[in-house]
Amino acid sequence: MTIEDIKKQAQEKMDKCVNQLKKELATVRTGRANPLILDKVLVDYYGAPTGLRQLAQVSVSEGTTLVISPFDKSIIKEIEKAIVKAEIGITPNSDGVVVRLAFPPLTQDRRKELAKQVKAMGEEAKVAIRNVRRDAQDAVKKLEKSDNLPEDAIKDGQDQVQKITDKFIKTVDETVVAKENEVMEI
Repeated sequence: MTIEDIKKQAQEKMDKCVNQLKKELATVRTGRANPLILDKVLVDYYGAPTGLRQLAQVSVSEGTTLVISPFDKSIIKEIEKAIVKAEIGITPNSDGVVVRLAFPPLTQDRRKELAKQVKAMGEEAKVAIRNVRRDAQDAVKKLEKSDNLPEDAIKDGQDQVQKITDKFIKTVDETVVAKENEVMEI
């Protein structure tokens, strides 16, 4: 294994951390209806937990309402139970054909609470990235012992890993700030 291999692996792992953060942030509720908020809703479909978006078509109506049209109308009650169980903060309304989720405007306190949640998610992502950095720098140090690389090459490798880390931390910060602004937007 070379320093380049270590850098490439670290970059791939950090990229996964950022992508995971983006997925998590997509499920945070803002003032607008967003179908991605339903990604963590699992419906008990004939005994198997199944993602809601695999069982129904989800569309946005008037920007503040999600309309869930199940492919199998017999599971409407199961969908309602799953939404309540997922604790997304919205009570489902059903007319027997579709389920509607009306997103009320967020209060200022709730916006602040969600902004804190977003920051916490960002911090978790940063910790994961720093753990990848630590592992990469340890791997570079091991190269010094096993391959008898000069100290300068090891130092350069660690500096390059740090630069990659800084780039990803900056990306996380920018992503978190963008989501906080979206949450705080009225």
